Amino acid sequence: MTSTAAPPTETPRTAEPQPQPRPQPHGDRRFGLPVATCLVMGNIIGGGIFLLPASVAPFGTISLVAFAVLTLGAVALALVFGRLARRHPQTGGPYVYARAAFGDFAGFLAAWSYWITTWVSNAALAVAAVGYLGVLFPAIGAHKWSMCLAALVVQWLPALANLAGTRYVGAVQLVATVLKFAPLLLVAVGGLLFFDPANLGPFRATDQTAVGAVSASAAILLFSYLGVESAAVSAGEVRDPARNVGRATILGTVGAATVYLLGTLAVFGLVAHDTLVSSQAPFTDAVNAMFGGTWGGTVVACAAVVSMVGALNGWTLLSAQTPYAAAKDGLFPKVFETKKRGVPVVGVVVTVVLASALTVYNYTAGSEGVFEILVLVTTFTATVPYLLSTAAQLYFLLSGRSERVDRGRLVRDGVLAGLAFAFSMWLVAGSGYAAVYQGVLFLFAGVAVYAVLAARRRRATVPPAG
Repeated sequence: MTSTAAPPTETPRTAEPQPQPRPQPHGDRRFGLPVATCLVMGNIIGGGIFLLPASVAPFGTISLVAFAVLTLGAVALALVFGRLARRHPQTGGPYVYARAAFGDFAGFLAAWSYWITTWVSNAALAVAAVGYLGVLFPAIGAHKWSMCLAALVVQWLPALANLAGTRYVGAVQLVATVLKFAPLLLVAVGGLLFFDPANLGPFRATDQTAVGAVSASAAILLFSYLGVESAAVSAGEVRDPARNVGRATILGTVGAATVYLLGTLAVFGLVAHDTLVSSQAPFTDAVNAMFGGTWGGTVVACAAVVSMVGALNGWTLLSAQTPYAAAKDGLFPKVFETKKRGVPVVGVVVTVVLASALTVYNYTAGSEGVFEILVLVTTFTATVPYLLSTAAQLYFLLSGRSERVDRGRLVRDGVLAGLAFAFSMWLVAGSGYAAVYQGVLFLFAGVAVYAVLAARRRRATVPPAG
């Protein structure tokens, strides 16, 4: 379906032909701009938005400043992905860009770290969804095994939608995004009609300096924008990727940022600051403040479940796309190259099995600490492809690769790439020492895998001596 990435060997100053997508099999349907945009928005906004206002309330309304700064960084990163996708419109996203700029090993690290991020995050999303399901169906939360079973069902339903083909993935993503945003927009937009400035509380609610308060609240919010690369990773499944991937990435990121900012601001103005600081369900409290009664909990729980199922649907697809692209280049086991109905089926199955195993381990061992550490690791591993992608863009801009650079936009693209790289470094810093330490161990484990695969490729391409 898609072409392989450009070879890592460089031919300075000479225009090389751009890779052309392979003809699509009969009946294979790819995403248009609306579904690609929903994929980005759905993956950025999982279930975290339903807790974010309460998480940053202790810092005061200055946390909205942190939101604004992070939004600028995320948009810069989205623009860089859009520029890179225009030149490399193939499935794999960051893997393709890193390999084209720095060679096989960098490409493998991008693919390996991104794959770890997806399947561990899927397990975390499923476990979080069970908490909201418990509100709708109290019997689920009665025993750890019923909770475990519910978490597995939440993971396998999106996987089955993926295995059915890309058109079903797109349909689920579109419906989930619409159902998710209806209640969120109700609070984000409708809540402004009930906005009471007296509820806002202090601008700076801690003894920290303004810079310290912004940094502290940003550390909580940093990972709210993971997923901006979603359309780029699935570029091979998007119609006219050179045109639509960049648009979907920017539209999806800006749309998610708008919902984040308006939703948080509305909750700040609907729920008294002292109540919001200790709230376990800030959007529930906001809906109750708007309309009275206690039915808000059910509405928010339904929205949260739909939100996370939609996010799982999109992340399951992404978890298979990067290994698929790497497998086509011999940098992942060849079995990951298997594709049916437009979906890398082996990647989907392996990913959901690993996520399911981690979920079962979490419930049986009761090792919440271990699970939380693994989730924190994903916040670091997700930034590795970001750093490599932004570094690849800087490399193309500064190395004289004329066939990859729009000279009329050189300065603008350079500034955007620098901002996106700084944003990615901020994500790494926000992960914390423990997460970075554990994440580096995960990356080094991948080095052994790369060594085995590289040796096999060498034996396959070099005839025996004599």
